[in-house]
Amino acid sequence: MDGYLGVIVIVAVVALLAAGGLFLLFRPGRKAAPPVKPPEEPTLPEEKRPAGEEAEGAVTTLPPPAKPAEPVVVAPEIEVPPPSAGRMVRLRSRLARSQSAFGRGLLELLSRDRLDDDVWDEIEESLITADVGVGPTRVMVEELRTKVKVLGSRTPDEVRGLLRDQLLALINPDLDRTLHVQKHGERPAVVLVVGVNGTGKTTTTGKLARSLVGDGKKVVLGAADTFRAAAADQLQTWGERVGADVVRGPEGGDPASVAFDATARGIEEKVDTVIVDTAGRLHTKTGLMDELGKVKRVIEKKATVDEVLLVLDATTGQNGMRQAQVFAEVVNITGIALTKLDGTAKGGIVISVQRELGVPVKLVGLGEGPDDLAPFDPEVFVDAILGD
Repeated sequence: MDGYLGVIVIVAVVALLAAGGLFLLFRPGRKAAPPVKPPEEPTLPEEKRPAGEEAEGAVTTLPPPAKPAEPVVVAPEIEVPPPSAGRMVRLRSRLARSQSAFGRGLLELLSRDRLDDDVWDEIEESLITADVGVGPTRVMVEELRTKVKVLGSRTPDEVRGLLRDQLLALINPDLDRTLHVQKHGERPAVVLVVGVNGTGKTTTTGKLARSLVGDGKKVVLGAADTFRAAAADQLQTWGERVGADVVRGPEGGDPASVAFDATARGIEEKVDTVIVDTAGRLHTKTGLMDELGKVKRVIEKKATVDEVLLVLDATTGQNGMRQAQVFAEVVNITGIALTKLDGTAKGGIVISVQRELGVPVKLVGLGEGPDDLAPFDPEVFVDAILGD
C-alpha cells in the first residue's frame, strides 16, 4: 500500500512540473527570441571577384586591362642663337693662336737690319708654306722689296704696316662678301651648299641656319645628302634646336627631289631662306658631279639659286684648291666657306682660293661650337695674323 502511494506522489510532482513549464512558455506578453542570422560572407570588390561568380542573380566579369601609358615625347627646347654681326671679332683670339707663328715669322724677317737674297727667300718660303700660293707670293715679295728700298731704315711699326697693307691687298677687302639670303617678294632665297666628304659641309649648313635664325630670319633646311645615312639625322637635329623645318627623303633617294620639295615648302611657308645640303660628292666621280648640276636645275624650276657655297677644309691646303676648281666647273660658285681655319697655320688659303676662283671667302669656321661660324672680315683676319 505504501508503495502505490509513493508512485502516485512522484507522478503528481512530475505532472505539476510539466504544467508549470507550459505556463511559463505560453505566458501572455512574452515575445519569441529572434532567429539568429548566419554570418554573411565577405564580398569581394567588383574588380577582384572571380570571373563568372553570381551576385544577386547577375554575372560579373573583370574589366578590360588598362592601356599602358604612352611615352611622353618632350619637344627639344628651341634655342635663340646670337646674331651674326661681330662674331669674327669675338672669335679673333682663336685665329691669333693658330696664325701667330706665321705672322711673327714674317715680322721678324722683315725687321732684320740687312735684307739680302737669303732673307727674301725665307720670306717667300714662309708665305708658300702658309698656302698663300706661288703666284700671290711672288707678287707680294716684289711689292715688299720695292717698298723696303724706298723706306730705307724701318721701324717695327713701319714693317708691320707694310706687311698688313700687302696681305690686305692680296685678300682684297673690296670684294662683295654679302650672303644673298634675302627673299624675293613671295619667294625665298635659296642657298646650295656643296663640297666633298669630311669638310664639315652638313655642320656648316646647320651653323648657317642658326646664324640666319639669330638674325631674325625664318629658314627651311633641305637634307639632299641622301647617300650618307647620318646626314639627314644630323641636319634634323640642327633644325630642331632653332625651330627650322627640315625636308628629307628616304635614304638613297633622289637628291634633286628633296631639293625641289624643300624649295616648295619654303615658298608655301613664306620663309626667308631655304638652305639645301648636298651629298659630299667626290670630285673624281663625274656621274655624281653631273647629279649636282641636276639638283641646281631642278631647284631653279621653283626659285632662283641665289648662293652656291663651297665648303673647304682649311687644313687640306692645295688639295682643297683642286676640289674648288672641279666644283666651279659644275656649278656657279658664289662664295667659299672655310672650315677649321682656327686649327691650321695655313691661313694663306684665303688668298689662294679667292685668286684661283675669283670668288670671295664669305664664311669661316673658327671652332667646334654651334655659333663658331662667322662672316669673314679681312681686316680682323690680317690683324689676328700679325698680332697687336
